[in-house]
Amino acid sequence: MKQHFANLIDEEEAQIDMTPMLDVVFIMLIFFIVTATFVKEAGIDVNRPDAATAVQKDRVSILVAISDTGEIWINKRQVDVRAVQANIERLYAENPQGSVVIQADKLATTEVLIKVMDAARAAGVYDVSIAAQEE
Repeated sequence: MKQHFANLIDEEEAQIDMTPMLDVVFIMLIFFIVTATFVKEAGIDVNRPDAATAVQKDRVSILVAISDTGEIWINKRQVDVRAVQANIERLYAENPQGSVVIQADKLATTEVLIKVMDAARAAGVYDVSIAAQEE
């Protein structure tokens, strides 16, 4: 009889409960997904002008692209110039530490560029940069 109980105890001790380990793995997965930064794209390819003083900008949260025809793109969507401020306000509210980078084509007019810069500043974002290619 004692041998029978000893065998039952050995069988119970031999099993490993995997549930706590799976809980930890799923919590780590959620943590890495939430804290990951994703590459932002404006939505169109822009031929940026060359600049000798161009530097890499970190923590970019809002990319605005201006095409050679004056079209404005934010988050892969074409946006009217009157809606730029509202879009920047919404994106800035999601990530207040980020900045605005304007990717203006070489052939884009300065009028559209200034309107986008004014809209960004009106939205409360004063860290506005213009993208350029390194020479």
